[in-house]
Amino acid sequence: MANTTSAKKAARKIARRTVVNKARRSRMRGFVRTVEEAIASGDKTTATAALRAAEPEIMRAAQKGVVAKNTASRKVSRLTRRLAKLG
Repeated sequence: MANTTSAKKAARKIARRTVVNKARRSRMRGFVRTVEEAIASGDKTTATAALRAAEPEIMRAAQKGVVAKNTASRKVSRLTRRLAKLG
C-alpha cells in the first residue's frame, strides 16, 4: 500500500485512468466485433460501413495510448484485407 502522499495520489490517478482506458478498449473492441460479424455474414455494404465507423475509433484508441500505434494499424489493415476478400 502507498505510504507517501504523492504515492497515494498516484494510486488514485492510476485507478481513474484504468477505468477510462478499460472503457475505451471495450468501445474499440465493440466496433471491431461489429465489423467482424458483418464480414462473417457476407454483407459487404454493412461491413464497409462498420469498418468506416471502426477505423477512427481504433486510431483514437491508439492516439490515447490504449493500444500501440502499430497494433491499431495492423487491426485496421487486417480488417480491410478481409473486407476486400469478401468482394
